[in-house]
Amino acid sequence: MEVDGEGGSRVIESLQDIAPDLGKYVIEFGFGDIYSREGLDLKQRQLVTISSLTTQGGCEPQLIVHINTALNVGLSPQEIIEAIMHCSPYTGFPRVLNAMFTSKRVLEERELL
Repeated sequence: MEVDGEGGSRVIESLQDIAPDLGKYVIEFGFGDIYSREGLDLKQRQLVTISSLTTQGGCEPQLIVHINTALNVGLSPQEIIEAIMHCSPYTGFPRVLNAMFTSKRVLEERELL
């Protein structure tokens, strides 16, 4: 709830009819076990997550969730944009462009652009 609000509940609910355990595992492992580790604060975790999803490509639905989450935990739009820009030389322009357009959509929806 702290990082994603109602998003976790929506994931669990959306998988109830096909793979209820998967929704539970995603939330318990990702947001429970991994996010509760020491060493990084929530902002740093979101920068890592956004960068990872950007470099993987094809993760735009998950990027939407984590860009919103990043804003929820206090990252600025500029910090999110810079993290994505920083991926350019490592992952290439197509994936960075997809992530940037996804960011633009989220920022527009939240009236931050």
